[in-house]
Amino acid sequence: MRELFLVRHAKSSWDDPSLSDFDRPLNDRGLNDAKLIAKELKNRLVKPQIILSSPANRAKSTAIIVAQTLGVENIEFKESIYESSDFNLMMIIKELDESIKSAMIVGHNPALTMLVNKISSFSLDNLKTCGVVALTLDSWQDLSPYQAGLNFYIYPKMFR
Repeated sequence: MRELFLVRHAKSSWDDPSLSDFDRPLNDRGLNDAKLIAKELKNRLVKPQIILSSPANRAKSTAIIVAQTLGVENIEFKESIYESSDFNLMMIIKELDESIKSAMIVGHNPALTMLVNKISSFSLDNLKTCGVVALTLDSWQDLSPYQAGLNFYIYPKMFR
Protein backbone atom coordinates (compact mmCIF):
# COMPACT_ATOMS: atom_id res chain seq x y z
CA MET A 1 0.00 0.00 0.00
CA ARG A 2 1.26 3.48 -0.91
CA GLU A 3 0.29 6.82 0.63
CA LEU A 4 0.18 9.93 -1.56
CA PHE A 5 -0.30 13.41 -0.12
CA LEU A 6 -1.20 16.13 -2.62
CA VAL A 7 -0.69 19.61 -1.21
CA ARG A 8 -1.56 22.90 -2.84
CA HIS A 9 0.78 25.71 -1.84
CA ALA A 10 -0.43 28.13 0.83
CA LYS A 11 -1.89 31.57 0.09
CA SER A 12 0.53 33.80 -1.80
CA SER A 13 1.03 37.54 -1.89
CA TRP A 14 0.08 39.74 -4.82
CA ASP A 15 1.44 42.89 -3.10
CA ASP A 16 4.42 43.36 -5.42
CA PRO A 17 3.23 43.51 -9.05
CA SER A 18 6.84 43.53 -10.26
CA LEU A 19 7.35 39.93 -9.11
CA SER A 20 6.86 37.13 -11.59
CA ASP A 21 4.32 34.42 -10.81
CA PHE A 22 7.24 32.09 -10.01
CA ASP A 23 8.68 34.47 -7.41
CA ARG A 24 5.52 35.37 -5.47
CA PRO A 25 6.03 34.65 -1.74
CA LEU A 26 3.54 33.43 0.82
CA ASN A 27 1.55 36.17 2.52
CA ASP A 28 1.05 36.26 6.30
CA ARG A 29 -2.07 34.10 6.13
CA GLY A 30 -0.22 31.63 3.92
CA LEU A 31 2.66 31.34 6.37
CA ASN A 32 0.25 30.78 9.25
CA ASP A 33 -1.83 28.29 7.25
CA ALA A 34 1.24 26.29 6.22
CA LYS A 35 2.26 25.99 9.87
CA LEU A 36 -1.30 25.08 10.89
CA ILE A 37 -1.65 22.34 8.27
CA ALA A 38 1.84 21.02 9.01
CA LYS A 39 0.92 20.67 12.69
CA GLU A 40 -2.31 18.88 11.77
CA LEU A 41 -0.39 16.49 9.52
CA LYS A 42 2.03 15.82 12.36
CA ASN A 43 -0.92 15.12 14.68
CA ARG A 44 -2.12 12.58 12.10
CA LEU A 45 1.36 10.97 12.15
CA VAL A 46 2.00 11.84 8.51
CA LYS A 47 5.67 11.53 7.57
CA PRO A 48 6.31 11.04 3.86
CA GLN A 49 9.62 9.51 2.84
CA ILE A 50 9.98 12.12 0.11
CA ILE A 51 8.50 15.52 -0.72
CA LEU A 52 8.48 16.57 -4.36
CA SER A 53 7.76 20.26 -4.78
CA SER A 54 7.45 22.90 -7.40
CA PRO A 55 10.41 25.28 -7.09
CA ALA A 56 8.10 28.33 -7.27
CA ASN A 57 8.64 30.45 -4.17
CA ARG A 58 5.17 29.91 -2.67
CA ALA A 59 5.27 26.12 -3.15
CA LYS A 60 8.88 25.83 -2.02
CA SER A 61 8.12 27.79 1.18
CA THR A 62 5.07 25.62 1.88
CA ALA A 63 7.10 22.43 1.32
CA ILE A 64 9.91 23.60 3.60
CA ILE A 65 7.51 24.49 6.43
CA VAL A 66 5.79 21.10 6.15
CA ALA A 67 9.08 19.21 5.88
CA GLN A 68 10.57 20.92 8.94
CA THR A 69 7.45 20.28 11.02
CA LEU A 70 7.23 16.62 9.99
CA GLY A 71 10.98 15.97 10.19
CA VAL A 72 11.29 15.10 6.50
CA GLU A 73 14.78 15.67 5.10
CA ASN A 74 14.27 14.31 1.59
CA ILE A 75 12.89 17.22 -0.48
CA GLU A 76 13.31 17.55 -4.23
CA PHE A 77 12.34 20.67 -6.15
CA LYS A 78 11.23 19.71 -9.65
CA GLU A 79 10.72 22.27 -12.41
CA SER A 80 8.24 19.87 -14.02
CA ILE A 81 5.76 20.39 -11.17
CA TYR A 82 5.50 24.13 -11.85
CA GLU A 83 2.92 24.80 -14.58
CA SER A 84 2.29 21.07 -14.77
CA SER A 85 -0.73 19.16 -15.99
CA ASP A 86 -2.53 16.30 -14.29
CA PHE A 87 -0.96 13.94 -16.84
CA ASN A 88 2.56 15.17 -16.06
CA LEU A 89 1.94 14.80 -12.33
CA MET A 90 0.77 11.22 -12.95
CA MET A 91 4.03 10.53 -14.79
CA ILE A 92 6.05 11.96 -11.88
CA ILE A 93 4.17 9.68 -9.48
CA LYS A 94 4.63 6.63 -11.75
CA GLU A 95 8.40 7.26 -11.71
CA LEU A 96 8.62 6.92 -7.92
CA ASP A 97 10.62 3.93 -6.74
CA GLU A 98 8.37 1.20 -5.35
CA SER A 99 10.54 1.09 -2.21
CA ILE A 100 8.99 4.46 -1.31
CA LYS A 101 5.80 3.83 0.64
CA SER A 102 4.76 7.44 1.27
CA ALA A 103 5.23 10.54 -0.90
CA MET A 104 4.04 14.14 -0.94
CA ILE A 105 3.71 16.50 -3.89
CA VAL A 106 3.48 20.24 -3.25
CA GLY A 107 2.21 22.06 -6.30
CA HIS A 108 -0.40 24.19 -7.97
CA ASN A 109 -3.91 24.30 -9.31
CA PRO A 110 -5.51 23.47 -11.64
CA ALA A 111 -3.24 20.43 -12.07
CA LEU A 112 -3.63 19.13 -8.51
CA THR A 113 -7.43 19.35 -8.52
CA MET A 114 -7.55 17.68 -11.93
CA LEU A 115 -5.21 14.93 -10.70
CA VAL A 116 -7.35 14.18 -7.65
CA ASN A 117 -10.42 13.90 -9.87
CA LYS A 118 -8.57 11.69 -12.36
CA ILE A 119 -6.95 9.15 -10.04
CA SER A 120 -9.61 8.86 -7.32
CA SER A 121 -13.38 8.62 -7.07
CA PHE A 122 -13.32 11.70 -4.81
CA SER A 123 -14.93 14.62 -6.63
CA LEU A 124 -13.21 17.92 -5.88
CA ASP A 125 -14.26 21.28 -7.33
CA ASN A 126 -11.16 23.12 -6.17
CA LEU A 127 -8.26 22.08 -3.96
CA LYS A 128 -8.09 25.01 -1.54
CA THR A 129 -4.83 26.81 -0.84
CA CYS A 130 -2.79 24.75 1.61
CA GLY A 131 -5.32 21.95 1.25
CA VAL A 132 -4.12 18.36 1.52
CA VAL A 133 -5.67 15.34 -0.16
CA ALA A 134 -4.38 12.06 1.27
CA LEU A 135 -4.81 9.07 -1.01
CA THR A 136 -3.93 5.39 -0.83
CA LEU A 137 -2.97 3.26 -3.80
CA ASP A 138 -1.46 -0.13 -4.48
CA SER A 139 1.50 0.87 -6.63
CA TRP A 140 3.13 3.99 -8.07
CA GLN A 141 3.83 2.39 -11.46
CA ASP A 142 0.32 0.96 -11.84
CA LEU A 143 -1.44 4.24 -11.04
CA SER A 144 -4.53 4.54 -13.21
CA PRO A 145 -7.78 6.54 -13.26
CA TYR A 146 -10.11 6.15 -10.27
CA GLN A 147 -7.78 3.69 -8.55
CA ALA A 148 -6.76 5.72 -5.49
CA GLY A 149 -8.79 5.68 -2.31
CA LEU A 150 -9.40 8.81 -0.24
CA ASN A 151 -7.92 8.80 3.24
CA PHE A 152 -8.71 12.44 4.10
CA TYR A 153 -9.05 15.96 2.73
CA ILE A 154 -8.13 18.86 5.00
CA TYR A 155 -7.63 22.59 4.55
CA PRO A 156 -6.77 25.44 6.94
CA LYS A 157 -10.27 26.86 7.49
CA MET A 158 -11.25 23.55 9.14
CA PHE A 159 -8.82 24.31 12.00
CA ARG A 160 -9.16 28.06 12.47
